[in-house]
Amino acid sequence: MEKTMLGLVKEKRQPGAVLKEVPVPQVGDDEVLVRVKASSICGTDVHIYNWDAWAEKTVVTPNVFGHEFAGVVEAVGSQVANVNIGDHVSAEGHIVCGRCKPCRTGNSHVCLQTRSFGITVPGCFATYAVVKASNVIHNRKDMPFELACLQDPLGNAVQTVLSGDIVGKSVAVIGSGLIGLMSIAVAKACGAGKVIAADIHPYRLDMARKMGADVLVNSAAEKLSAAIYDHTDGEGAEVVLEMSGNPNAIREGFAGAAHSARVSLLGIPMGDVLLDMEQIIFKGIRVEGITGRRMYETWYQAKGLLEGGVLNLSPLVTHTFTLDRYEEAFDLMIGGRCGKVVFLHETMEHSSTELHCGKYAYQTV
Repeated sequence: MEKTMLGLVKEKRQPGAVLKEVPVPQVGDDEVLVRVKASSICGTDVHIYNWDAWAEKTVVTPNVFGHEFAGVVEAVGSQVANVNIGDHVSAEGHIVCGRCKPCRTGNSHVCLQTRSFGITVPGCFATYAVVKASNVIHNRKDMPFELACLQDPLGNAVQTVLSGDIVGKSVAVIGSGLIGLMSIAVAKACGAGKVIAADIHPYRLDMARKMGADVLVNSAAEKLSAAIYDHTDGEGAEVVLEMSGNPNAIREGFAGAAHSARVSLLGIPMGDVLLDMEQIIFKGIRVEGITGRRMYETWYQAKGLLEGGVLNLSPLVTHTFTLDRYEEAFDLMIGGRCGKVVFLHETMEHSSTELHCGKYAYQTV
């Protein structure tokens, strides 16, 4: 008899999701089966849940979604040598071919044949998940699962911040969603100068302050580019980290960038973006497109920051839910009334307790 489990499924190509019984995934020779202990909602998951234009052209349905997780290995394939039953793990979500030119030249994060965990293959909003053993990231057993599941988005922030020089530079972080908030903390930890955080939600701006931002800009109340110039002695931001995907915010980011600035783009645009190309050209702006994490350099950088104690993610996890409360969880994310929302897969109680586990400590509120 086929074993089943609970999974949060994007069943139809329309807004919403359904929690239902699905088959426990089978483990291939080069794969591992992980019992998921904690998973977290990403902005990408919100795109999938809302079913926007990006989701329509990208996401495979029906499919268990979710890609940020931590858990314990329960089974390994016959060819797996680097992972053992009982290991505490997370995983890189890009499943790459290893044969194309990007893969063979150190750029596998942009593999031409990429499959994406929780987007084009089954993900982690379920009791179990199967991942390639080569994609496994080992976690210390003293790291709480609620923190370990944040490493995937932390990697996005680390790659965005460190895709160019950051030390002593003025930085504008546009969009104080979760990866934006992480980017503020990473920038400060890596020696950035003044960090300006922009968003339209007061809650998120307050979170940005807690994560270390020096200046807060409500871009619904004032012109973003003008505010950036005001807080950089009229020079503009030397580094612009665009996390929102809002077309107008993207344009304002380029407008507020300094001459010879670096603009790193991570936010998924919600529509066509009309840019002033002459401004980009004559300012000498360098534009970086950011996707995922560099495999696996970014993971080691993120782990070094966490384990070295220089990166404080303690204010981020504000709510925890079980999967059966997914509608409440996504409503919070969509409304911008939360920090990081984490699903706890083996408890039915809402957690609001302070966790202390070695050097890792944070508060859910």
